[in-house]
Amino acid sequence: MQRKAYKLKAGSLSNLQLVTEELPDPHPTEVTVEVKAVGLNFADIFAIWGLYAATPEGVFTPGLEYSGVIARVGTEVQGLKKGDRIMGVTRFGGYTSHLNIDHRYVVPLPEDWGFAEGAAFLVQVLTAYYGLVNLGDLQPGQTVLIHSGGGGVGLMANRIAKKYDAFTIGTIGRPDKQALLEQEGYDRVIVRSGNFEQDLKQALGGRSLNLIMECIGGKILKIGYKQMAPMGRMITYGSARYASVGNRPNYFKLLYYFFTRPKIDPQTMTSDNKSVMAFNLIFLFQHAELMHQMLEGIRQLDLTKPLVGHRFAFDQLKDAILLFQTGKTTGKVILEVKNGA
Repeated sequence: MQRKAYKLKAGSLSNLQLVTEELPDPHPTEVTVEVKAVGLNFADIFAIWGLYAATPEGVFTPGLEYSGVIARVGTEVQGLKKGDRIMGVTRFGGYTSHLNIDHRYVVPLPEDWGFAEGAAFLVQVLTAYYGLVNLGDLQPGQTVLIHSGGGGVGLMANRIAKKYDAFTIGTIGRPDKQALLEQEGYDRVIVRSGNFEQDLKQALGGRSLNLIMECIGGKILKIGYKQMAPMGRMITYGSARYASVGNRPNYFKLLYYFFTRPKIDPQTMTSDNKSVMAFNLIFLFQHAELMHQMLEGIRQLDLTKPLVGHRFAFDQLKDAILLFQTGKTTGKVILEVKNGA
C-alpha cells in the first residue's frame, strides 16, 4: 500500500516535505488506518522545532492524533474490522494518509461525529481529564482556573469541570475569544494583560482558588501560584509563551524566557501548603491500560462533541501550522485528508 506522509528532520518548519512511500502490512496486533482527519497540537510544533523532549531522532513524521477508517487488520486483532470508523492517538506519525498502529490505540468514533470531531478529541480530552481528575483531584464545587480557555484543551477542561459543578475562570490572550468562553459556560473570563493579578482577584470574588490548568508560564504562572489557596494544585502541561510564528523558533526569546522562568522552592511549597505537578501526555501513550481507564471515566461524563474551529486541506499543513502559531485560533485546528491523500 502506498501512502503520503509529511517527514522532516527536526529544526525548521521549512524542512517538512510531503513524500510518497510504501506502507508495509500491519503487524499481527496492528491495524492499518486510512486517515481522514488529523489534529494539530502545540507539541507538534515544538517537535518540528526540535524543542520537545520526546522528539524522535533523525527523520520522522509529526502528529499525535487522527481519525479514519480501518483499511487492514492484523491477524491477532479482535473487535475491529475493515471499514470501522475510528479515532486514535500515536506517538508521532499522524501527519499521513495511512498508518499502522497498535489496535489498543484506536477507539470507535461516535456515530453522530464526523472525522474532524474525532481528530479533535482524544489528545484534548485526555490532557484535560488527566490534569483535572488524575493529578488535580478535582472535587465538586471547587474553583478552577483554566488558561488558554478557548483552545481545544481549555474547552474540554471547562466541560469536565462543569460536570463536577466547579466554578470556572477561563483566560484568553485576545478579547475576540470572550464570546466563545461565555457561550461555553465559563463563570468568569479574563483577557490576560498587565493587570492579570488584579483581574484574577476580582474574578475569584473571595472564592478559594483550588486548581489551575497552567499552560502559559512566566508571570502568569507566578501570579496563579501566589493566588492559590492552601491545598491548591497547579497542573502544568505546557508553556505557550515559548511559541512564536515562523519556520524556526525565536532563539533569543527562548533563552530570555528560559533564564527568567519561575523558580519555586519545594521548601516554600511546604510552608505554603501548595502543589505544582507537571505531565507530558505523550509519555502516557505508552500505557494503553491507563488510557482506557481514563476513557471509561470520560465516557461516564457524557461530554459533547469537540469544537472544530479551523479546517485545512492536507496539502495546506504549513498554512495551518502558521495560523496555529499566532494564537488566533479557537477550538481545534484540523487537516482533512481527501481520498487518502
